Amino acid sequence: MEELGIDPDTLDWKRSGAGEAAIEVAFVGEWTLLRTSGDLISVFDEHEWACFLDGVKNGEFDHAASVPPDL
Repeated sequence: MEELGIDPDTLDWKRSGAGEAAIEVAFVGEWTLLRTSGDLISVFDEHEWACFLDGVKNGEFDHAASVPPDL
């Protein structure tokens, strides 16, 4: 985020839920930032974010979400 000149504490993060494992998303200009537990996971440009959302909607990540965490 430093490379983009973004201070994560000033962003309006949207949470997927109330638990510690909730995903948080912030939109900054053409960038979408994704984090969990306060740790940045990824930064997407507009095209990458659209592709990610398309994959979620089409179930491309369903298998990964069902794998037990100890594997």
